Amino acid sequence: MGALKDRISSDLKEAMKARDQVRLDTLRSVLSGFTYKRTEAGSELSDADELAVVQKLVKQRNDSFAEFEKAGRQDLADKERTERDILMAYMPAQKSPDEVRGAVKAIIAELPDGAVNQGAVMKAAMAQLRGVADGKLISEIVKEELG
Repeated sequence: MGALKDRISSDLKEAMKARDQVRLDTLRSVLSGFTYKRTEAGSELSDADELAVVQKLVKQRNDSFAEFEKAGRQDLADKERTERDILMAYMPAQKSPDEVRGAVKAIIAELPDGAVNQGAVMKAAMAQLRGVADGKLISEIVKEELG
């Protein structure tokens, strides 16, 4: 069992004792995601796999939050934001836009002249920054730097 799963299981028990229903539901969804991913993979999850599950759940919450705000459903948007904030506690520290821009510039400088295109830069940037920066932010910075 990965360190992340251990930490979430421990926090789930604390949420039960504290009767914190939102945290409880959110952490249960993470553990359920781990079980689904393990069944899908047919093997135990690596730390990177567990982190990928949490990242996916964070992205889902961000997308739902944006949609609920657009629809004027602030109550549901607030719930999604709260769940996202709970999940973010399990993510590695996120890089600032300036740090992401620096990494993207370094990637562009390392690529051979003929290979500098959005697809190649995004592929390298996502591999390097996965888990520590939002994909949407990376994409915007890559477009700005190449534009």
